[in-house]
Amino acid sequence: MAPVAGPMKPLAGLVKPVAGRAHIAALDGLRGLAVVAVLLFHAGYLRGGFLGVDLFFVLSGFLITGLLLDELGRRDRLNLAAFWGRRARRLLPALAVVTVSAPPLAWACARPDLLAPALRDAPWVAVQGVNWHYIAERIGYWNASGTRLFAHLWSIGVEWQFYLVWPLVVALAGRGAGGPRRVALVAVAGAIASFVVMVRLGVAVDPTRAYEGTDTRAFALLLGAAAATTPVRNVVAALPRVAVEVLCGVLLCGLAASWALTDGERAPGLFQGGMFAHSLAGAALIVLLAGLAGGPGSLMGRVVGSAVPRRLGELSYGLYLWHWPIFLLVLPREPGGGAGRAVAAIGLSLLAAVVSKAAVEDPVRRRAPWATGRRGWAALTVAALLAAGVWAAIPWPQPGAGTVDVSRLGQP
Repeated sequence: MAPVAGPMKPLAGLVKPVAGRAHIAALDGLRGLAVVAVLLFHAGYLRGGFLGVDLFFVLSGFLITGLLLDELGRRDRLNLAAFWGRRARRLLPALAVVTVSAPPLAWACARPDLLAPALRDAPWVAVQGVNWHYIAERIGYWNASGTRLFAHLWSIGVEWQFYLVWPLVVALAGRGAGGPRRVALVAVAGAIASFVVMVRLGVAVDPTRAYEGTDTRAFALLLGAAAATTPVRNVVAALPRVAVEVLCGVLLCGLAASWALTDGERAPGLFQGGMFAHSLAGAALIVLLAGLAGGPGSLMGRVVGSAVPRRLGELSYGLYLWHWPIFLLVLPREPGGGAGRAVAAIGLSLLAAVVSKAAVEDPVRRRAPWATGRRGWAALTVAALLAAGVWAAIPWPQPGAGTVDVSRLGQP
């Protein structure tokens, strides 16, 4: 065991294989903290909590690039079809359930103001392009998301678009001697280019284009990708362990402070470097925590990877998918509904996430018998037919329905 003040061990064991997947408890915990920030932001209690989405992006770029480079190192090539298949099994089943279920819930709750936009937006969700649909239709995220059940899914679209393109880049740049270095250079160059585009577009009156564009948000994913490469990991490996612990604490406090102090989308400098700095700090924290995982137990690793944040991180995908439709249907339309309604909405979201993970996400990802082979195709066919039947039974609301309170028309 290396002395506490000495350099960290080389990070060959940075990512511990668990059932063939990259798994670090502290990173699960970090994901759990990020989703809590997003929930509190949407509940109206953390003005900068939307920055938790950036942390999701950085984590995704880090983990995915680590897996891709590991496969390249072992096989000198990437099985792209298998990679995309794994991503589809991880992301699409739970997303499909939310997409199919949300409109009937809006109809059952007599919310035509939510139902009609959801029916129009759902095809774009299905093709993972809802972020560009909102941009093209000039549906401002910051002032119109309260009428969109799928407003939060713009980020899922950004991630999926990244998953389609980035493995091709890694496959070309990452092969042979010096591959990880080339991948790091491409990731850093791409992150800088993405940041420049955000700066140019972020001065608009409505910053939705800068906020939801794949090109403008790619820097977070690419900074995470750069952090997963050997050159960056070797730099971290050379740091004294005490220094890594201190840096982790400082960076974690900095992220928490940014969530607490950032005053919404109009915070000064947010699109001129604030988001980039947040993502860079997130990437640094992630690679440092991952480095701690390769050695003896650490204080920061234990804190961030403790039971509650780790468990929330394991539920974070379903929690993120379900929370926004539930918030719109449970929380009052006007501000000031009180903490009780917010707690109820978060509790329902957590319950939905638990059910989603147990009934949909884990069985499909782990290839349960009913989700593979002929049974899997049969289950998919039945689900598709059921979804089509439910959707066909939902009446399209009349234009303007739900936007006028007719009981007040005669009042002064």
